[in-house]
Amino acid sequence: MMTISLVKGQKIDLTKGNAGLSKIVVGLGWNPVEKKSFFGSKKVDIDCDASALLLDENGKLQGKNLVCFHNLKSPDGSVVHSGDNRTGEGDGDDEQIHVDLGRIPANVHKILMVVNIYDCVNRKQDFGMISSAYIRVLNQDNQQELIRFNLTDNYSGKTALVVGEIYRHGSEWKFNAIGEGLNAPHVDILARNYQ
Repeated sequence: MMTISLVKGQKIDLTKGNAGLSKIVVGLGWNPVEKKSFFGSKKVDIDCDASALLLDENGKLQGKNLVCFHNLKSPDGSVVHSGDNRTGEGDGDDEQIHVDLGRIPANVHKILMVVNIYDCVNRKQDFGMISSAYIRVLNQDNQQELIRFNLTDNYSGKTALVVGEIYRHGSEWKFNAIGEGLNAPHVDILARNYQ
């Protein structure tokens, strides 16, 4: 099966047509843009943090259902963060979030994937300083890439990105490519929008 590349606002079935798909990996990646100067070019050191918000049917965050660099696992263990990557250096995913769809509690209807820039206020950083950001969904069992969404909009001045969401549709799960830039200097501040 080929990877399906999505555009902003596109929704696609995840589990329908993928019989037995339960364990997925959500990979998020980005690269700092190079600052050019008289002395050559230099990469800006930007620490992006991927997080997952587990929301109920009303789009509200319940309890400790925020999975991020300071809380690596949801209370039931169905969503697990791979840990913090502080530079975005190298190819491939910078951070990964493992999701076991079969273990997601019945009251969780949506898993929102977001990215923030750590300490962005002090460092005067925003998503205009990031290039080639993407989210992708893999089948954990065979590492096959199912979906990829490249974020191509200009996010200058924005300090948070709502990248995409995995949501229930009857008994199936779907993916929605969102790609919306917001201003929230920390994931805890972003989470308040859902309380």
